[in-house]
Amino acid sequence: MEQGESGPSSDQQRGGARSYDSTPVTTLEVPRRWGQVLKMSGNSVTMSTYKDTDVKNSYNYDTDDDEHIEYDVCRIKRDWDTGEEGSLIGRGILDEMENEAQHIPFFTKLFTLSQVVGILSVVLVGVWCGYFRGGFAWFNDPTLQFNWHPFLMTLGLVFFYANGAMIYRGFRSEKKKKLKILHMLIQLSAFIFSIVGLVAVFDFHNKSHPPIPNMYSLHSWVGLCTVILFACQWLVGLLTFLFPGLRPSVRAAYLPIHQFFGLFIFVGAVASCLLGLTEKAIFSIKPKYSALPTEGILVNVIGLALILFGGLVVYLVSHTKFRRQTTEDEVLLTDTVLE
Repeated sequence: MEQGESGPSSDQQRGGARSYDSTPVTTLEVPRRWGQVLKMSGNSVTMSTYKDTDVKNSYNYDTDDDEHIEYDVCRIKRDWDTGEEGSLIGRGILDEMENEAQHIPFFTKLFTLSQVVGILSVVLVGVWCGYFRGGFAWFNDPTLQFNWHPFLMTLGLVFFYANGAMIYRGFRSEKKKKLKILHMLIQLSAFIFSIVGLVAVFDFHNKSHPPIPNMYSLHSWVGLCTVILFACQWLVGLLTFLFPGLRPSVRAAYLPIHQFFGLFIFVGAVASCLLGLTEKAIFSIKPKYSALPTEGILVNVIGLALILFGGLVVYLVSHTKFRRQTTEDEVLLTDTVLE
């Protein structure tokens, strides 16, 4: 080899990757569909593609999961349109963006329908308790205090809970950090409503003459188990996804469990409401429920509305084509939450 010419470096011979300094690094593998390897050194995260390319992006990693990462969308789209080699992760993002754009109109229609049906369910329960069951009270009349139970459980454990679960898909353009906090606050409100609703029914049972036994029906068992699971789910989710410094691998491992129990609790809440409606209708509606009085028809309509609302929510939350677009920074930092 003549003087002045330089042969390929050892790094280039191994696949064209750029050389790095001697600072110890940690290599993390991202899901294969991205075709990327991350090298983390201190607060620096370097991404290199598996392909023989010198494309390299560096990011600042914030241990508090603040999303300060930016990437060159224009360059990614230019490379994609011209067919040139570029960031594989960028190409994956463009694929997701295109797929998401195709399904957004249908999602918007179903999401709007779910909101209408959910609000209708809460309003109908309010009409049932306020008009047919005599209204609301707390200390003066245990019978009227009970009416807070079906209303607050429907409002909190069904409507608020469902909207907390759908917030990542309903507000897909917002930053995930904000959505995490909003998700936590909505679910906390749902839990508070549920606790007040439980206090109302226990007070009604204990203050009645003679007192009514507690926790003997299937409705009460399903309902209490659902609230207990909800409390555990909220607490563990808070510690896992909002507690600073927790390892991303722990979050990633817990995410499927959080998602499963999120839907499981919601289905349990809807089932408990249906059981409670039937129980109250059989015990309290006069003339007999079997004669289909106006109140009985209203209770049946409420049940159908809850079933429709529950079906729409489960479909919107569980269907993969409605998933919130995973941005490049979220993949790189494994910033996982219930999406």
